[in-house]
Amino acid sequence: MATAAIFSSLRRRRSPSIEAFLAPVDLTDVALVQTLVSVSTELVSCFSGKSLFFQRKNSRSLIRKIEVFVVLLECLRDSRAGSTLSPPTAVCFKELYLLLYRSKILLDCCVQSSKLWLLLQNHTISGHFHDLNQEISTLLDVFPLNDVELSEDVREQIDLMHKQSRKATLFIDKDEEDLRVRFFSFLDEFEKGKIPNMVDLRLFFVEGLGIKDAKSSRAEIEFLEEQIVSHEGDIEPTASVLNGFVAIARYCRFLLYGFEENEVELQIGNQKKLRKGLISQEIAETFITVPKDFCCPISLDLMRDPVIISTGQTYDRILISRWMEEGHCTCPKTGQMLMNTRLVPNRALRNLIVQWCTAHGIPYDPPENTDSSVEAFAAAMPSKAAIEANRATATLLIHKLASGSQRARTVAARGIRLLAKTGRENRAFIAEAGAIPHLRNLLSSTNSVAQENSVTAILNLSIHDKNKSQIMDEKGCLGSIVGVLRFGLTTEARENAAATLFSLSAVHDYKKRIADEEGAVEALAGLLRAGTPRGKKDAVTALFNLSTHTENCLSMMEAGAVTALVGALGNEGVAEEAAGALALIVRQPIGAEAVGGEEMAVAGLIGMMRCGTPRGKENAVAALLELCRSGGTAATEKVLKAPALWGLLQSLLFTGTKRARRKAASLARVFQRRENYPMHFGGLGAGYAFAGNSASSRDSSFVNEVSVPVSISVPVL
Repeated sequence: MATAAIFSSLRRRRSPSIEAFLAPVDLTDVALVQTLVSVSTELVSCFSGKSLFFQRKNSRSLIRKIEVFVVLLECLRDSRAGSTLSPPTAVCFKELYLLLYRSKILLDCCVQSSKLWLLLQNHTISGHFHDLNQEISTLLDVFPLNDVELSEDVREQIDLMHKQSRKATLFIDKDEEDLRVRFFSFLDEFEKGKIPNMVDLRLFFVEGLGIKDAKSSRAEIEFLEEQIVSHEGDIEPTASVLNGFVAIARYCRFLLYGFEENEVELQIGNQKKLRKGLISQEIAETFITVPKDFCCPISLDLMRDPVIISTGQTYDRILISRWMEEGHCTCPKTGQMLMNTRLVPNRALRNLIVQWCTAHGIPYDPPENTDSSVEAFAAAMPSKAAIEANRATATLLIHKLASGSQRARTVAARGIRLLAKTGRENRAFIAEAGAIPHLRNLLSSTNSVAQENSVTAILNLSIHDKNKSQIMDEKGCLGSIVGVLRFGLTTEARENAAATLFSLSAVHDYKKRIADEEGAVEALAGLLRAGTPRGKKDAVTALFNLSTHTENCLSMMEAGAVTALVGALGNEGVAEEAAGALALIVRQPIGAEAVGGEEMAVAGLIGMMRCGTPRGKENAVAALLELCRSGGTAATEKVLKAPALWGLLQSLLFTGTKRARRKAASLARVFQRRENYPMHFGGLGAGYAFAGNSASSRDSSFVNEVSVPVSISVPVL
């Protein structure tokens, strides 16, 4: 009788409790009855007094039926008739236990979900109520009333509920259905390129749904966005249609509720919501063994971000990614060949892991670098209605940016920031509508929230290639971005300014202009030395991009970037990119001289060859090779005398990536030519060691061979 998916379309903000899937075991008859009394009583007390906005009749009908079960169970408990239950009765009571928990899930959904979501799911949720009613009817069909001692009035209540359940039909509230149809009519109007009448929109949102202010409107939008992010193909309406409804709700948020939002709420909205668990010493001392299915087969540790590979096995994302990066093309557990390298999030398992951790008081921090929500939201193709509604929203926002009060402009900047975080179309028409000059003006604001929102909005817009030229050509815009990087009022503003420079420096012609901007490289170097982990990542990727332009070498040296990059070799989070940047800088004699003069440069690169990632080792050996080629005798001697270098080169020749092996062979050849430092590779001979590199000249494609991931994360805030 259990519903197969436990209301799969409702499993959003939190996973169903595990009690919804498992009936109690190893309980005496008395304990089973007492447990059912507690569960049903709690259900009635929690929901009987709540006034639901939607599904009122269905929810009240379900609660009344649960109240009858409470009377039945309390009668058994008080008369001690429940001390010995017949086997059929016990089975029915265990099924009742599952039914009660599924009822709780459904009622929780009606209480906690947004109004717009409940409206869109009106048919589905009404169907779930009907399914529960049918399950009650089926349960009472087989319930052995003659096996339990009940008073006459209780039997009459049970019989009456049984008859009502049999006759009950699917109920869909007419007023709610009319509202749902009206909402779809707005979608149709935007689909046709028309903007709905403001009076009609106000009647729907304010009068029909009772959404009275900007805060409530924003909550509705965020909830709908979560459904797009977390859907797994079982969502109705489809993600693209939902995108349209999100766009309409966002347009109405600004059209109907204005821009004078509480600044404290804006600051809260900009903060990252990190889930941090706390575990006491007492819990730690009595720690429960982690279920085997929750552990990664590679590390045997609890998985933080489980993903499925092509063989059907599940691994922690970071570990299986590293396995593939190292050149393996088989499944670690089964040994099967991988058909592809696609990693599919195992959301069901992750939900169970979160639930298990919560139940046992164990901290579960989601991976910091995953931005799957943005990817999933962006992956939902926007409909024409969504594009038109977003375009109308952008017009409202830009108008307010141009002529609104300080607070209104701050709210508008945040609106553009959020609108531009996903969707190429959004980024394109926001820039086309003239947002960039107004955002530039806000960069120098003394209001920290306004400044942070404006620089992040520019960052999000810069991801669209055509917008990069508009940002760079806007008078004073680059200087203002650098100003935020140097003197930004918040950490996030400075970090996002660095990320913006990284995004803009993807265009080769802009690299020199950015490096020549006063204080830009110096500020990036400072952020790399003393920033947060995310700030250091933004800074090092920006410096790497700038280092690919040969004319930037001198300015980077003068600004202290070389010293900062050498220092970053000891930081696991940014070492890979730092080594790549150094490998480019040392190609010029002045760069090689500067790097060779850094006391810890060679030692840091040797350390990368020993303990770095495959890409990091590749970049480190490339940097050492270029240092020898461009740095002259002194630099070569310094590299040559580095301890353990020979063994590390030999290891790379056998286990490194293809490019790492080629660079290692070239470096070995440099040393072989020096008669005082003959190379020996375990009797294999130089011919084997150098087989991967037949060219003695420097590779012309070196820049492309420095392996550094150059991806940018769009803020989700």
